Amino acid sequence: MKIKKSNELLWLFGTVFVALGVAICSKADLGVSMIAAPPFVLFDAVKNLSPLLSVGVVEYIVQGVLLILLCCIVRRFNWRYLLAFAVAVIYGYTLDLFIWLLGGLTPDSIVLRYVMLIIGDMVTAFGVACFFKTYMPLQVYELFVAEIADKFKITVTRVKAVFDISLLVISVILALTLFGDVKTFDWSTIYYSSYHSIGVGTLITTAINSPLIKLMGKLIDKIFDPSARFSKLESILKR
Repeated sequence: MKIKKSNELLWLFGTVFVALGVAICSKADLGVSMIAAPPFVLFDAVKNLSPLLSVGVVEYIVQGVLLILLCCIVRRFNWRYLLAFAVAVIYGYTLDLFIWLLGGLTPDSIVLRYVMLIIGDMVTAFGVACFFKTYMPLQVYELFVAEIADKFKITVTRVKAVFDISLLVISVILALTLFGDVKTFDWSTIYYSSYHSIGVGTLITTAINSPLIKLMGKLIDKIFDPSARFSKLESILKR
């Protein structure tokens, strides 16, 4: 039997599992996903400026800037955009919590690092698949893709592909320009150690992300009935 009226629960699972998966991947130190990479790279560059800064804080600041950029591109503002930013803030602090909880986890084995990377990718994919099943507001990343596709009448798949590649390119450029250690970094270690959160793991995650999300989506369909528990809230958010 499926778990009924689980739509809002799936949104909660999405927030928690995506944050947990990204935290696990960061601890593997092989490189985080292209979506998560910009905040991690930027945090590495500014972390000494203030004790109040964290990966999660930089994360929702980046999403806030992206939200402003979205408003400029589509030339409109919708109150639901603020909900997307609120979700980004919740996600940011959830990410910080899991990074803190995993703080003592420092795997020395290369094999263990790759195992952690795959586990982190699976957990993240499960969270993303949960998001796809819910009517609740998503993060700015998903909102950006959906709104750009709607504005310019382009398929979501195409916009998503361009968006992901753009974030990957931006992350690499930031990593190569913000730190000044490109020449001194031992690039022979890139297979088992990331370069400011960019590494082989970033490419692996990019390659397996979509198939994993589809697989997790099928698993969710077998376990959960994603109907809404709060139908009035659903009608408000879908207007």
